[in-house]
Amino acid sequence: MNKYGLLGYPLKHSFSRQFFTEKFQNEGIDAQYVNFEIPDISLLTDILDREPELKGLNVTIPYKEQVIPFLHEISPEAKEIGAVNVIRITRPKGIPHLKGFNSDIIGFQESLKPLLQPHHRKALILGTGGASKAVKVGLEQLGIETCYVSRSAGANRITYAQLDESIIQEHLIIVNCSPCGMFPHNEECPNIPYQLLTPQHLLYDLVYNPLETEFMKRGRQQGATVKNGLEMLHLQAIAGWNFWNGNE
Repeated sequence: MNKYGLLGYPLKHSFSRQFFTEKFQNEGIDAQYVNFEIPDISLLTDILDREPELKGLNVTIPYKEQVIPFLHEISPEAKEIGAVNVIRITRPKGIPHLKGFNSDIIGFQESLKPLLQPHHRKALILGTGGASKAVKVGLEQLGIETCYVSRSAGANRITYAQLDESIIQEHLIIVNCSPCGMFPHNEECPNIPYQLLTPQHLLYDLVYNPLETEFMKRGRQQGATVKNGLEMLHLQAIAGWNFWNGNE
């Protein structure tokens, strides 16, 4: 039986495990999906040694960047983003060969595209963590200029305190890549001037629990288009399956 799994620490809840277990059952695929909760990325080699049936891994926090030195190949997109969340495992001559991919970018782009309008030319990215890198590359591939918003200023990065009317009017896409507003902190939201939002704005929240975050709610109250990250999650899971079973 082929085996797939999720690499991370801690793994309190796993969308991936539920998604692929249901997929295997519904489609009659003879495979198993397992969570590999390891406190140190060096333990990946132990997993590979004891799991010869392992064909692929999803990678989550905190190992999306730490896993890269263990790979033999990396896709151009994953290299540009600097993060890997899918690994395909082959065993030529019985020796594990690992190739890394990033499905976040595919999930995000395919989820965002139906909402884009001609006036959506510039985007603010809230947060500078691992997911924000994939969002930045994804937006730029779609021809959209980006600017990070963080608690501290830096190169191509402004602070929340700098978000004035001119910046909000110029950047009509705002993507929340921070965990702010995630369950159980439903009442929290990124500190942006929501009163300046308009019906031309598009607010995309990578958070999907709750389904409507406070960030989305406040945007919708101003007439903005809003969307959460649940579809992105499904699309990136499908992209991951294709990476595991493709020839890329």
